[in-house]
Amino acid sequence: MTQENALSDIFRIAIGQLNPTVGDVTGNLAKAREARADAGREGAHLLVLTELFISGYPPEDLVLKPAFIRACWKAVESLAADTADGGPGVVIGFPRQDETGRYNSVAVLDGGKVIAVRDKVDLPNYGEFDEKRVFVQGAMPGPVNFRGVRLGIPICEDIWGELGVCETLAESGAEILLSPNGSPYYRGKVDIRHQVVLKQVLETGLPLIYAAQLGGQDELVFDGASFAFNADKSLAFQMSQFETAIAVTTWKRREAGWHCAEGPMARIPEGEEADYRACLLGFRDYVNKNGFKTVVLGLSGGIDSAICTAIAVDALGEERVRTVMLPYRYTSEDSLKDAADCAKALGCRYDIVPIEQPVTGFSSALSNLFEGTESGITEENLQSRARGVVLMAISNKFGAMVVTTGNKSEMSVGYATLYGDMNGGFNPIKDLYKMQVYALARWRNENVPPGALGPSGEVIPQNIIDKAPSAELRPDQKDQDSLPPYPVLDDILECLVEKEMGVEEIVGRGHDVATVHRVEHLLYLAEYKRRQSAPGVKITKKNFGRDRRYPITNRFRDR
Repeated sequence: MTQENALSDIFRIAIGQLNPTVGDVTGNLAKAREARADAGREGAHLLVLTELFISGYPPEDLVLKPAFIRACWKAVESLAADTADGGPGVVIGFPRQDETGRYNSVAVLDGGKVIAVRDKVDLPNYGEFDEKRVFVQGAMPGPVNFRGVRLGIPICEDIWGELGVCETLAESGAEILLSPNGSPYYRGKVDIRHQVVLKQVLETGLPLIYAAQLGGQDELVFDGASFAFNADKSLAFQMSQFETAIAVTTWKRREAGWHCAEGPMARIPEGEEADYRACLLGFRDYVNKNGFKTVVLGLSGGIDSAICTAIAVDALGEERVRTVMLPYRYTSEDSLKDAADCAKALGCRYDIVPIEQPVTGFSSALSNLFEGTESGITEENLQSRARGVVLMAISNKFGAMVVTTGNKSEMSVGYATLYGDMNGGFNPIKDLYKMQVYALARWRNENVPPGALGPSGEVIPQNIIDKAPSAELRPDQKDQDSLPPYPVLDDILECLVEKEMGVEEIVGRGHDVATVHRVEHLLYLAEYKRRQSAPGVKITKKNFGRDRRYPITNRFRDR
């Protein structure tokens, strides 16, 4: 460090809330360079990027490939060389390997070189995280001297866990804590992050900057909303949620330490708005990052396919969304009208492909085998599977990804048909219970989220919201014929899935014991279906797949 680049009493820190792609080392490096240039133009001394930024997060077993690790290190060295120009230094996350193991690390870049490397100490191994599988624990870190300021850099879980990483940094002389994070969204997560950071601020007496990743990665959504708290427990700045952003914050040295004098104060969305925007971001990134130009989905005239169509149009634009009504003899005139009205309101393509002939063909082919048996669920499922075949044929012919439209209530109890309505590449509402789907539909009819490409106004016809839900696989069928009313079902499921409550405790909330036993049985029984379902956006604290991992073969029942 020379006298010329030493900081005095002003420290401008840029937070890069960007959207990296897992495995796109070259593309992520380009994003880092662009962000550094932007930060430099605004007078920043340091750019802070997020956890494992250069590799994308979470890279999972990609880090087991030596070639991938080498590519990441080469990119970090290349970015370090850029800092010889006297512009901003960079804090950037990357995976590294040496003779002692493989680490989740950050590098501090300045003056044309890597001036420090720090490794993650606390490796999360719960919910969606399984870092102990691919990384080893780093040593307890000390501060990094950046242009005369001692920076503590706890990486994500290092501020969430109980290993005392932040306290160690404070005791070692850190003046500011910078925490690069890869923290996925679930409902209410911003408040929880604030509480976590405030706890560390109280314990260390230091300001803490929380740099949060943005973007969808398979089922996970990283929602941004980067922020910091001053040492006096005041909110120093708050960046926007669900939006790519670079914010330059100004810190001033006071007698008591560094204090943020200038930074953004963005509004954080809540409730249905937050959930809808998470679904939108997760769906958009899944489609775009995997290279799909268009999507197709069955538009039945029901609430689930309608909200999925709205999300698809908002995410991709009407020209990239194709809807198909697949009527059979039980499809009502209301459904035909509602589906057409929904497609018209959203401006997307709408085709009608009747499935009478395919279903009749399947029935005829099976008639000898089924002779003497009663018609029932098997024949109903032929309708769903015929629809699945048609949608997959359109997908194969035109390269459009099929959007699956089942909600969490249905996925929980197996009210869905394998190789039928479960066909598809991605499901934007997989982690939303039925009543939450209705709430989002009402919200979307009254609001257009920032960055949405769809129209304003009523995009989901009111009749779709008002009418009783039905799969329309037999005359006058209603979902409630097979399932408890959705408000009852959703409450029982939330108790069983999110809260892991026992039957006795759930009955104590006012539910019928036989109904709770039946729902629990269906929940366990449908595990094999969920294992074969498309991925979907994680919205709740415990989604199926990454968070909740139950055995398929399972005879336990809470009796």
